[in-house]
Amino acid sequence: MMSEFGMMAGMGWLGMLMMVLFWAGALALIIWGVNNLFPTQQLTTETDAVEIVRQRYAHGEISREEYLQAVETLR
Repeated sequence: MMSEFGMMAGMGWLGMLMMVLFWAGALALIIWGVNNLFPTQQLTTETDAVEIVRQRYAHGEISREEYLQAVETLR
């Protein structure tokens, strides 16, 4: 026969809630770890350099020829 407590005789609803929170935390930790192991952002060193040259050209610090030469060199 079934006892008066039913299936939750051990820890009750609090135990079930703690187990759900534990597994949710473990899953969140795994996802966080995988995201840090395999970053989706690419290194943008070259793009940053090209952006600096574009800004210098836009501010009039370098001529068109210097701009074109710098962009060609960076690519």
